[in-house]
Amino acid sequence: MKARAHALLQWMGLGAAVGAACGLASALFLVLLERATQLREAHESLVYALPFAGLVIGAVYERWGRPIKGGNNLVLDTIHENSPQIPLRMAPMVLVGTVLTHVFGGSAGREGTAVQMGAGLADEIAHRLRVAWDTRRRLLAAGIAGGFGSVFGTPIAGTIFGMEVVSVGRIEYDAFLPALVAAIVGDLVTRALGVVHTPYPHVAHVELTPLVLGKLCVVGVAMALATTAFVELTHRLKRLLEAKIPRLPARMFFGGVTVVVMWKLVGTSDYLGLGVPTIVRSFTDPDLPWFAFAAKLVFTAVTLSAGFLGGEVTPLFFVGATLGSVLARVLGLPIELGAGAGLAAVFGAAANTPVALSIMAVELLGVAAFPHVMIVAVIAYILTGHRGIYPAQRLYLRKQGGFLRPPIPLRDYRDSVVPPPDPGPPYDEPAESARSARHGE
Repeated sequence: MKARAHALLQWMGLGAAVGAACGLASALFLVLLERATQLREAHESLVYALPFAGLVIGAVYERWGRPIKGGNNLVLDTIHENSPQIPLRMAPMVLVGTVLTHVFGGSAGREGTAVQMGAGLADEIAHRLRVAWDTRRRLLAAGIAGGFGSVFGTPIAGTIFGMEVVSVGRIEYDAFLPALVAAIVGDLVTRALGVVHTPYPHVAHVELTPLVLGKLCVVGVAMALATTAFVELTHRLKRLLEAKIPRLPARMFFGGVTVVVMWKLVGTSDYLGLGVPTIVRSFTDPDLPWFAFAAKLVFTAVTLSAGFLGGEVTPLFFVGATLGSVLARVLGLPIELGAGAGLAAVFGAAANTPVALSIMAVELLGVAAFPHVMIVAVIAYILTGHRGIYPAQRLYLRKQGGFLRPPIPLRDYRDSVVPPPDPGPPYDEPAESARSARHGE
């Protein structure tokens, strides 16, 4: 009992330290991000400077950012491989780069920045305290949870996300306590500093009848198609640009020019930046353009593939919410239910974190949405296959069943590859049987 109490206090203390650092970083980031958005909206001509901002950001990252260019994938590789310390400069560099991306109109999110800042700060704490590798691994998961939970104001979803995003087919339960403490403390710190998160409409109860279930299945299939389109377009476009334009500053300049051209062609600024007003609008507006999801998908894929900083969460919320809203109108579902289910499902499938995003929907939209969102998210997750926005995730369990031993990075897995024979359960069955016999079981 004494040892367990000591471990409990130790993990609560470490988790609180990580959470406080994440909360401070997220609060600063969200305030700067809001001001960046307000500045761009007040002076839309700033968007014309996006290519030149790309040149500057690209030059800085090419000179000083090589050790951190992996972003979220660097964090995941570090968790799995006990790599050298994540450079502390990741936090300020990704913060400034993301804010500048939004000032000049790049279509990007905020989760990637929050996760990278949280993990970088957590790794600094781990190295300062000279903790063991296993402790460091759990603190990195806590840093992910603290960053995600504090930047969205969803601490429980942040907790599960920090444990679920590390691998496909396995949840890191050994990081549960520090992740939970970090996410809650991070959220409390962010709110205490005056940050107000976007409120979303609560979804009213809809009875889960066979007809509604069938309609939700249709929505799930559509979300899987949208997720697959985003992941494939982003990865393939990134590989193409890196092959054709090797220098990062030039690549970002070209990407910036492309975004500006698309902005002028569509004739609206709705697809620049985070796009939060359109996300909120998708819950109530029956006249939302049917193509909004596709436009945001392309804007975001171009922005991130070119090398601009930011995350995928909020743009994918946009894609899922707008697509779900349109589908709900066609299928005769409440549009707020379609928007809510889509909001969670597309990112849940893209990040291979359907549980975390279903819980996030509860925190944002109310508990009445939970079963419907979970159904759509799981269908999208399964049908998206073994792909995702984080290629460094380790695949432990194939979605159609079957363990992979040893687990491999998602980027190295191909569905056509026949996995090695399953060696059986991960324990000694004779020893288990003997132990059961001794205890009369």
